[in-house]
Amino acid sequence: MKLLALIPHYNHLRTVGKVAQAMQDFNIDCLIVDDGSDNEIRKELQQLVRPSITVIYREKNGGKGAAVKEGINYAALHDYTHVLQVDADAQHCLSDTSKLINAAMKEPKSVICGRPVYGPGTPKSRLYGRKITNFWLAVNTLSKDIKDGMCGFRIYPVTPTLDVIHSEYVGNYMDFDAELLVHLHRRGCSFVWIDTPVTYAQDGISHFRFWQDNVLISRMHARLFFNMLRNAPVLLRRKWSRILHG
Repeated sequence: MKLLALIPHYNHLRTVGKVAQAMQDFNIDCLIVDDGSDNEIRKELQQLVRPSITVIYREKNGGKGAAVKEGINYAALHDYTHVLQVDADAQHCLSDTSKLINAAMKEPKSVICGRPVYGPGTPKSRLYGRKITNFWLAVNTLSKDIKDGMCGFRIYPVTPTLDVIHSEYVGNYMDFDAELLVHLHRRGCSFVWIDTPVTYAQDGISHFRFWQDNVLISRMHARLFFNMLRNAPVLLRRKWSRILHG
């Protein structure tokens, strides 16, 4: 397994270095995809560059999903077999990186996903929003295989993930994380879930746009639902095959 840590970044200079350093502590090559940050921040990012840390720059802000897609394409071009996606805001328990890596080594064809364990300081809006999303993920996969669709701490096998982003519509903003998992599930990928704490710092920077991203997420669930109806015979055959051979 050849692993690349992929950090989508937008104006998180205060924390992105900490995340990149944590990946270095696990001896993982690191790619920061800057998604159109302010000019001053882009210049500061250059100080993080070293042989094992690469920074690439998107000209305009296109969303977290767009940055991750570019990073996965980079990984494929540089012969990485797996990508560890980790957010730049340091809200994930970075010491749990070893748990994800160990799971990926045992099951290299699976998608290894962090399942967030929330503390008392978690905003209620995040909890309620996740419950709604997870309900629709169960509907759109005809299963409870996806335990959490929004946590951006996960390891993808590059080949099936690249196939999805090149052949399916997957959103570019906060709809990306959940939509990608549904398409991977529909293609027969298995999932391994690792419980991991998530911390929301009081002075943290969130790029979640309440109205715009909730609209995008709602459209995403609707898009997946009607796509499921159109492709119901194929999806049901795949599900039945997984049950028989599972």
